[in-house]
Amino acid sequence: MSYERLTQLQSRLIIGTKQTIKAIEQGSVEELFVANDADQHITDIVIHLAREHKVKYTMVDSKKKLGTACGIEVGATTVAVAKEIVR
Repeated sequence: MSYERLTQLQSRLIIGTKQTIKAIEQGSVEELFVANDADQHITDIVIHLAREHKVKYTMVDSKKKLGTACGIEVGATTVAVAKEIVR
């Protein structure tokens, strides 16, 4: 399940809509997770941007569960996984 993947990738997570949008525009997002129970007018913008930039996105059922998987105590509307930096 998607939540388990997020727990494993905590060091690469970008949590929150504003930060997610900025990271997508900069081309630094590998994958996006969007809560299905979030405000649609917000998620539509992020999903549209992800499609434009060809970023894979996954819908998850709960903001609360998404936030918990990221290690925060509040819900999260969107969470992005940053591209891995190759050195």
